[in-house]
Amino acid sequence: MITEEQCTILDAVIQILLGQEKRITISFSRNCTSINLPPTRRIAEYLEIPHYYILPLFASMERDGLITRVERVGISTTSKGTMIILTLIDENYQEMAQDILPQEMMEVLRASIPLKT
Repeated sequence: MITEEQCTILDAVIQILLGQEKRITISFSRNCTSINLPPTRRIAEYLEIPHYYILPLFASMERDGLITRVERVGISTTSKGTMIILTLIDENYQEMAQDILPQEMMEVLRASIPLKT
C-alpha cells in the first residue's frame, strides 16, 4: 500500500513521462524491471511545490521499497514501484499510454517483474 503523497508523486511521474516527454525508459535486469524517473526538481516544478518539499517523499518511497536513488545516476523504480506505476497507468492513463506503452507491452512488463517484490 502506498500513501496518498506517494501516489501523487507517481501520478506526476506518469504525466511527465507519458504526457510531456512522450517517452519512458525501462531497464530490465535479472532481479528487477525498473522505470527511470524524471529528476526531483522536474517533478517539483510540475507539482508547483518547492523542491525541498519533495525530497522527504522520495526518502519515504525509497524506505518503502518503491524506488532506488543513485547519486549522479538518478532515480528509478524497484519492481514493486514499477508494478504500482503500471497499475496507475491501467486505472487512469490508458489513453495517454497507448502510443508509448501498448497493452501488449504492458503485459510483457508485468510478466518481467519478479513475483517477490
